[in-house]
Amino acid sequence: MQSNRVIVVGGGAAGCMAAGTAAENCAEVLLLEKNEKLCRKVMITGKGRCNVTNAVEDVQTLISHVPGNGRFLYSAFSAFLPQDTMDFFTDYGVPLKVERGNRVFPQSDRAADIADALVRFLDDTGVHRAHERVTEVLIKDGRAVGVKTASGKTLKADCVIVTTGGLSYPQTGSTGDGYAFAKAAGHTVTPLRPSLSALCCREGFCSDCAGLSLRNVAIHVKDTKTKKEIYRDFGEMLFTHFGVSGPMILSASAHMRQMEPARYTITIDLKPALSAEQLDARILRDFNENHNKAISNTLPLLLPHALIPVVLRLSGIKPSEKVNQITREMRTRLLETVKGLPLTVLDFYDIRQAIVTAGGVSTKEVNPKTMESKLVKGLYFAGEVLDVDAYTGGFNLQIAFSTGRLAGLSAATETIESEP
Repeated sequence: MQSNRVIVVGGGAAGCMAAGTAAENCAEVLLLEKNEKLCRKVMITGKGRCNVTNAVEDVQTLISHVPGNGRFLYSAFSAFLPQDTMDFFTDYGVPLKVERGNRVFPQSDRAADIADALVRFLDDTGVHRAHERVTEVLIKDGRAVGVKTASGKTLKADCVIVTTGGLSYPQTGSTGDGYAFAKAAGHTVTPLRPSLSALCCREGFCSDCAGLSLRNVAIHVKDTKTKKEIYRDFGEMLFTHFGVSGPMILSASAHMRQMEPARYTITIDLKPALSAEQLDARILRDFNENHNKAISNTLPLLLPHALIPVVLRLSGIKPSEKVNQITREMRTRLLETVKGLPLTVLDFYDIRQAIVTAGGVSTKEVNPKTMESKLVKGLYFAGEVLDVDAYTGGFNLQIAFSTGRLAGLSAATETIESEP
C-alpha cells in the first residue's frame, strides 16, 4: 500500500509533533518552515525555560483549564495526555521536573532542550524538511492536494496539515498565515485577540510605578456588566508604563472574554495575609511608634516606596500629614485602599506581545476526532491556529502537542481515493 504524502506547514510545537507522528505512521512527510530554525516560539516560552505541559492526570481537569472551546479537545487530550508528553520528552533524553501548580519544566531550565528533542524526533522518523514560506494551500475538487511556496514551487501532497500558530510574537514566524489559508479554503476565522496578555489600564499611577514588581499580593477581577467576580489569584504582578503585567495578570486576561473599555476592574489586595482587623492593628502599631513623623515617612514599613504617594492620594491623605493627626476615618480609608487598590482595564496590550492568540479557525468546522477540516478533505489544523486557548501553566503547549499528534496520525492513516 502506498504511503500518504503529507505536507506540514509550520515548524513549531504542533507542527513538529504532527510531522513526526505522521512519519512514525508510515507517511512520507515534508515539513515546511519559513524560518531558518524550527521551534522559534518554543525557545522563548516560559521565559526561556519552556513550561512544556501541566501534570494534571485526567482529561476533564485539562479541559477545565481551556476556557476557549475546551470540549473540542476531548479526543485530542484523551489520545495524548500530559503524562504522554512527559514520557515523550523523557524518552528523548530531557529529564523533567514538576513545580508549583503542576507546571512541568526541563530540569535544565533550558527551552532549547525541548526544541532539540523535537528536532531529534523529526530526524528519527525520517521527516524531510525545507526552509520555504508557503503562500497557498492548493485545493482541487474539495480536497487539499498540495501547496505553493514563495519561491514558486508547487508541492503535491495527499494531505496538508496547517500548524502556523497565531499572531503573537511575529518575530518567531507567527504572522497569521494559517488564517489566510483557512479563509481561502472557506473556513470561518473567529475574531482574533490576545490571551495571556498584559493589560492597559486607565489609572495614571501605573506609569508612575512602572517597573515595580509586587509579590504575595492578591487580585480580584470583576465584570462590571454582569456584576460578577470572574477571577481571583495570589502571586506576582508588575506595573508597566501602560498598565499591568506579570503572571497573575496574564492568567486574569484569559478570563476577559468580552473586552471593552472599563468593562473589567481589578482590585489589588496589597496585604492578603492580614485580615482588615490585623492590618488595622499593624497600622496602629506603626503609628504609635512614629507618632510625630509625617505619614509618608511611616508607610515604608508597610508599602513599596513607589506606591506610598498613590495609596495616600487614593486615601485622601496628604503625605505631610503628621501621624498623630490621622483620624480613625482617615485610617479606615488607608486600610481600605491597601486592601483594595483599584484598576480599570481599558484593553489588552499589543497582540504581538501576548503569549497566546485567542480566536482562529472555527472549531465548528473541524472534526475533533481527527483535526481534519469538515469543508475540505485532506486539510488539517493543529495548535494555536485553531480557535482554542488555555490558561497559563503549560496548557497551551499541551494543546499543541495533543492536536498535532492527532492531526499527524489522522493524516498518515487517512484512506486516500486514487484518481481514476
